Amino acid sequence: MDDPATRDLAALLGRLVDAVNAHDLDALVACFAPGYRNETPAHPARGFTGSSQVRSNWGRMFAGIPDLGARVLSQAIDGGTAWTEWELRGTRVDGARQLMRGVMIFTAADGLLDCVRLYLEPVDEAGGDVDAAIELIAGAAAAPEKDLP
Repeated sequence: MDDPATRDLAALLGRLVDAVNAHDLDALVACFAPGYRNETPAHPARGFTGSSQVRSNWGRMFAGIPDLGARVLSQAIDGGTAWTEWELRGTRVDGARQLMRGVMIFTAADGLLDCVRLYLEPVDEAGGDVDAAIELIAGAAAAPEKDLP
């Protein structure tokens, strides 16, 4: 990690995680460029531009999940790009457990996060097995092994 841009982005991501865990909304928003872009490829309508929406989103998260905590499970940083694997967990005010995991690919410029491609989703612990998932995706039930090509 001798590259200054890589070091700077690693430090910025550290500040972001610290701000989430401290529920420090001002410190969290300070990590983002005013024109920040959030791209959510699996849910395109959820994308947005602007740090004001970051403030709104995280303010609601902190209010709705008072014990929200974040961990970066893994990361790879090269210059101004970081591939990060996250886990967010806590208990909502209605008592429901909240657990999200996934990947966020950040880019940074001028010391601030300017874009993310977000692949963070609620964990489906009660969902079906792999056969049920493939049936949902492909619309075809699992074939007996003797029928496979």
